[in-house]
Amino acid sequence: MIPKTELPADVGLDTLAVREGLPPSAWGENSEALYLTSSFVHPDAATAARRFANEEEAFVYSRFSNPTVMMMERRLAAMEGTTGCIGTASGMAATLLIVMGLLKAGDHIVCSQSVFGSTIRLLQDFAKFGVQTTFVSQTDFGQWQAAMQPHTKLLYAETPSNPLTEVCDIRALSELAHARGALLVVDNCFCSPALQRPATMGADLIVHSGTKYLDGQGRVIAGAVCGPSELIDSKLMPVMRSAGMSLSPFNAWVVLKGLETLSIRLKAQSERALQLARRLEEHPAVSRVYYPGLPSHPQHALAMAQQSGIGGAVISFVVRAPDDRARAAAFGVIDATRICSITANLGDTKTTITHPASTSHGRLTEAQRQSAGIVQNLIRVAVGLEDVADIEADLLRGLDAVAP
Repeated sequence: MIPKTELPADVGLDTLAVREGLPPSAWGENSEALYLTSSFVHPDAATAARRFANEEEAFVYSRFSNPTVMMMERRLAAMEGTTGCIGTASGMAATLLIVMGLLKAGDHIVCSQSVFGSTIRLLQDFAKFGVQTTFVSQTDFGQWQAAMQPHTKLLYAETPSNPLTEVCDIRALSELAHARGALLVVDNCFCSPALQRPATMGADLIVHSGTKYLDGQGRVIAGAVCGPSELIDSKLMPVMRSAGMSLSPFNAWVVLKGLETLSIRLKAQSERALQLARRLEEHPAVSRVYYPGLPSHPQHALAMAQQSGIGGAVISFVVRAPDDRARAAAFGVIDATRICSITANLGDTKTTITHPASTSHGRLTEAQRQSAGIVQNLIRVAVGLEDVADIEADLLRGLDAVAP
């Protein structure tokens, strides 16, 4: 048996973020070891046969079992409050693994139309394999109910959504899914377990892009699925062994170390985001601000209940401009910045700024973008750890120029 870290049963989230994983090796290292090896040596042929047949728990081959990856998986599972976790090569690989592991031709998914653009494209692509998806309003529970079919197997939500920070009621969707024999999948990328733990509200599987807040410094691509160990071991692990959308040990180690500061980083970034959102809401060049921490947000009360009373670190806002100048106005604000990084990634200690309609959601049709509220004058800012006054001044450079 692979040993477990010995911790008191009642330790808090921040302790799990620093201590959970695997016990130190015989060398007694204090910082978790990085196991850069493709395979593992067995004492004899019979033992190797038992291990490859899953009759004996051991590390076999790093495509599907590696100590560093397991440390990250155990730590993230403990933080999310689940019994299992499987690391993947990216956040999109995590979603791919769920669809391949749980669905077959003839099955049906109900998904929020507000999820990440690549998620929409991926689910649409599975139509050619006989898996159909119905996209519904993130916030209209009636649409979720109406979309349910006898062969619906998954409900898929991202809360808060990217980039409009729409919030869905996790408990309500969980009850709907379970009443119909389906599973609820929640993408917890924006909040992470530092702010929100969907499993405690009834979600069955939690998807992560470790590239974002889990790493926290924009260094590696990584993903994960958290959920019941029985489901992960029986349905997802066999697909991982065959398909190999594996998380590399090095990337797992970077995420593992990022988890140690996740709570501190995200809370500090969220404080800055709230201050910036309030300032943007007052600016004459901004027609609307999307941020769950603001009372003006349509799901503010729900967000505060689900997200530990914290709005998160992502703000989106619409620049006031006529339709024929919408994209130009947004580009003008973005291009005027001197501190913010113009990149579609988020979760970094560096503040990033992007134009969703031409980047993260650029592969969607204009009709799809419009239905999801991704207008051409929308800008998304993922607030980092710089002095918030400097980020405010950076955005005002462009906003003041287009103010009416």
